[in-house]
Amino acid sequence: MFRVMFHEPRIPPNTGNAIRMVAGTGCELHLVGPLGFDLSEPKLKRAGLDYHDLASVTVHENLEAAWAALEPARVYAFTAHATVSYADIAYQPGDVLLFGPEPTGLSEEVLADPHVTERLRIPMLPGRRSLNLSNAAALVTYEAWRQHGFSGAAL
Repeated sequence: MFRVMFHEPRIPPNTGNAIRMVAGTGCELHLVGPLGFDLSEPKLKRAGLDYHDLASVTVHENLEAAWAALEPARVYAFTAHATVSYADIAYQPGDVLLFGPEPTGLSEEVLADPHVTERLRIPMLPGRRSLNLSNAAALVTYEAWRQHGFSGAAL
């Protein structure tokens, strides 16, 4: 339904948590290299529990390879430096939800990529830098899925 993309993730448990989240939602996880860990990392496996076989995970060498494979119509890049809230978007199946590496977030170069439809932010109290990567991805993914009636879910 939706495509969650982690650009150059660095912390294995965050990616493991995201694997579990996409397995539970029917979304896809796209990891854009270089990765800051090996996919066989024990912490990644532990965080993903037994969901690895139930998740759609694709690794792309770089952002250009990801764009070529996905041919996205809409890409939402999440950054603390945006003014539009993630909750103000009407998400569509196939949308790419793009998140940056821990701890820096998406670079200005990635944010300026012509594939990026819009920069979005997750509201937080003033003085806070960011949410945990896997928490931010789950929050946005569930909002997008909610807008589509949790299609396919056992309610």
